[in-house]
Amino acid sequence: MTKSFMLSLSVWACSTLAIAQPRWTETDAGSFRVVTNPDGQTLGYSAESGVKLLTVAGLAFKDLNRNGVLDPYEDWRLPVEQRAKDLASKLTVEEIAGLMLYSSHQSIPARAGGYFAGTYGGKPFKEGETDPTALTDQQQKFLQTDHLRHVLITSVQTPEVAARWNNRMQAFCERVGKGIPANNSSDPRHGTVARAEYNAAAGGRISMWPSSLGLAATFDPALVEQFGQIAANEYRALGITTALSPQVDIATEPRWGRFEGTFGESPRLSAAMAQAYCNGFQTSLGPKLVAGGWGFGSVNAMVKHWPGGGAGEAGRDAHYANGKYAVYPGNNFDQHLIPFIQGAFKLNGKTGMASAVMPYYTISWNQDKKNGENIANNYNRYLITDLLRQKYGYDGVVCTDWNVTGDHKVMDSFIDGKSWGVEKLSLAERHYKVLMAGVDQFGGNNDAKPILEAYQLGIKQHGEPFMRARMEQSAVRLLRNIFRVGLFENPYLNAAESSRIVGKPAYMQAGYEAQLKSIVMLKNKAAVLPLASTKTVYVPKRYVAASRNFLGIETPSSTDYPVNMELVKKYFKVTDNPAEADVALVFIENPKTGIGYDVEDLKKGGNGYLPISLQYGPYTATDARATSLAGGDPLESFTNRSYKDKSVTARNVTDVQLVAETRQKMNGKPVIVSVAVANPMVFSEIEGDASAILVSFGVQDQALLDIMSGKVQPSGLLPMQMPASMSVVEKQAEDVPFDMPCHRDSEGNSYDFGFGLNWKGVIKDARVTKYKK
Repeated sequence: MTKSFMLSLSVWACSTLAIAQPRWTETDAGSFRVVTNPDGQTLGYSAESGVKLLTVAGLAFKDLNRNGVLDPYEDWRLPVEQRAKDLASKLTVEEIAGLMLYSSHQSIPARAGGYFAGTYGGKPFKEGETDPTALTDQQQKFLQTDHLRHVLITSVQTPEVAARWNNRMQAFCERVGKGIPANNSSDPRHGTVARAEYNAAAGGRISMWPSSLGLAATFDPALVEQFGQIAANEYRALGITTALSPQVDIATEPRWGRFEGTFGESPRLSAAMAQAYCNGFQTSLGPKLVAGGWGFGSVNAMVKHWPGGGAGEAGRDAHYANGKYAVYPGNNFDQHLIPFIQGAFKLNGKTGMASAVMPYYTISWNQDKKNGENIANNYNRYLITDLLRQKYGYDGVVCTDWNVTGDHKVMDSFIDGKSWGVEKLSLAERHYKVLMAGVDQFGGNNDAKPILEAYQLGIKQHGEPFMRARMEQSAVRLLRNIFRVGLFENPYLNAAESSRIVGKPAYMQAGYEAQLKSIVMLKNKAAVLPLASTKTVYVPKRYVAASRNFLGIETPSSTDYPVNMELVKKYFKVTDNPAEADVALVFIENPKTGIGYDVEDLKKGGNGYLPISLQYGPYTATDARATSLAGGDPLESFTNRSYKDKSVTARNVTDVQLVAETRQKMNGKPVIVSVAVANPMVFSEIEGDASAILVSFGVQDQALLDIMSGKVQPSGLLPMQMPASMSVVEKQAEDVPFDMPCHRDSEGNSYDFGFGLNWKGVIKDARVTKYKK
């Protein structure tokens, strides 16, 4: 060997060593380790998971599958699409089936009993004994045995507990299979605690914002985008990387039970709000940005419900078998797509479009223009593949709503299986039909077995290569959303930092200011508002009838102050004697009459169907359809779901009585009525007895008092119409917005979409012009 060759070899070896020399640093963060790459991604991993680090070109990468080689899916330098396709090709069918699962509701810690309960070593959670950050037996099973990686989180004990639980779960996922992290999700969790006091310098459990309908009442997409940014920061601090929101159905049917979760009945306003919401949630900024707008600050937005769920016949909701049909008497199906195709699928941010979509439970009656199938949207190939994917080019994740493959057993249960239109198919056949429709994921399903059985059905019909390709297609979509938000690099949280972020003062302030902007003043006779602090107010107690929620949990009747009286005393003088008061403040809710079905009617020889009324007093549906537009169920021997000439009374009929009684007691002195609204309502019953009317959508009591006292001027606008009567409600078309004559009050104002008052009178600003009907 020549001397010159030896010298060259020595130079090459030294050069190679220099290139391979690690340039990354590693620190201990307690339950996990943090690896910092210069000019690269920061990694997090559990030292106990068995995952080792690979050094390539001086940079660190996680060897998630422990094969000693840097696979493309482990290489954070590569595009997301390339990584997702590589990993999908490496997964077994069983692992892909696991990705297609979406867990049932998981609280942290698990409930000790009832629905969605969990156990720890076979025992229920016990305060002071069980570690609230531990994984339940059920969670360990579905993560390891069923390969599930999408977890729906409900309540959490504290942000710190949520963060520590997240770290345990991610470490568990890291040490099994190919190290795929969990993509945790949440339904909206930023609602208010009505009686809570807002203090500008104080933090809270999480920032509190008005309902979606309240956000819509601001007519301000920029505010909604701000909400998305703040909510995303809080979600990430809780370990949540997918939001099961926004709900962008246009609420064209005023009786619908999910009206409050929408942005109202305007297609254009809903589209603008959907766009802003998704931009806020999905866009990473500053050092959290990785690529294409995505990064460590991003939360996937699962927009719902395709192709719109706001046209349920007579307002009945498709969580129940009695409400499974959406109808289109106005032939207005296409307008329900606007919030998707002009909003959530057309973002002005770099993420482009909402990364996931959830179809609704409904059967969109006679809307399948290709196959003529009247089956639930989640099963309908025309609606998912032909329309959503092909016509509108959507290639994101499509996830079913929860429990759509379950067995249907009763007509009036919220938690009943919702296999509408395919009830006679087997469990495996239902899963197969969902897959063939073009759906990627099964909401609320912890068990992979039916998916694997569906895979075998597909092999028999199409062959294994076809079915393998179909499974990989969904796997790529699902993995894409996990890669985009940085979970493969670092899914771990600093618990102390999580506690600092969630509900921090600046976020609480932003939420409270949004509440103030959402309140709508409908009436202000003789400029009775605002009230001076020297005024003495009378607040009557409110009766609340006994009730039972959708899980069967009963609440006894009560009579109490409907507002935090300690707060009221900070604004005004207070008396229990109307004779001593200058003004009365009456707090009530919109009329509530149930789900439009009662088994007692069935027992008496009826068909079970009843009106859903938007008025308090007794209502007889003389103007209802004699024959329903849609009908049919395996548990029913008839198809006509008409409730014509049947009567109902709101369970809170005492609210209208309270207003009338207070007016009488005040003997001509002003009565201010504040109505907490979840649906449109018939105001004619109470408007004449009210000197002023405020409408709120999920706000704190204090926000209402700030308006009443003049501390803040009202600026909200109605995001929906308030009907003149129940007769016009019966005559309107479920699928058409803005088709009702509206209530006109004693001051000559019509309670129409876009109406609202401030201290000067009717608001006529740029918002009203931009989003006019």
